[in-house]
Amino acid sequence: MYEWGTEFLQAIWDTLLMVGVAGAVTFLLGIPLALVLVTTTAGGIFERRGVNRAVGSLVNGFRSTPFIILLVALLPLTRLLVGTTIGVWAAIVPLSIAAIPFFARVAEVSLREVDPGLIEAAQAMGAKRGDIIRHVLLPEALPGILGGFTITIVALIGSSAMAGAVGAGGLGDLAIRYGYQRFDTTVMVSVIALLIVLVSAVQLSGDWLVRRLLANM
Repeated sequence: MYEWGTEFLQAIWDTLLMVGVAGAVTFLLGIPLALVLVTTTAGGIFERRGVNRAVGSLVNGFRSTPFIILLVALLPLTRLLVGTTIGVWAAIVPLSIAAIPFFARVAEVSLREVDPGLIEAAQAMGAKRGDIIRHVLLPEALPGILGGFTITIVALIGSSAMAGAVGAGGLGDLAIRYGYQRFDTTVMVSVIALLIVLVSAVQLSGDWLVRRLLANM
């Protein structure tokens, strides 16, 4: 095995850890954020136009900021939360903050596509607004939400590689230190191949899960 073999395995684990934790945080916070955007809009079940505009502006602001700039801008917050600005856990903070608004907008699209007739029918039967969210909006939009989450995870894999450029670890860091700085083509090609496999596996798994959900609806 090449001298970088052990570091290669560690880089794989670091990438999976960054993407896994950031993905979990994104899913848990992105869906509530999407629900706020959908339910507070004009005609929404919790109509609050001022809240909607404020939250929407915040989401758009983070979405429009390139990840590498966000990574640097969030260094003080990262240090405050995890005590360091380098390493895997330091990268998880900007990865999550960048992915949450992206996923929220994707999930928002799926939630808006829910048939308004279903919501009106639930309201006519006396369903509370919380019940409409739990039993109408989320179940009906779930396939689209999961499809959007798959896209988000793929984006996180790319962002985690970019974070390696500033000492976050993972496959991006390995490609830069061994592949680029030491001119080792084998390392570079291996990292690229592994990232392609990883992205393909995520996309295929997500597509399969969405098909299963649609078949059971």
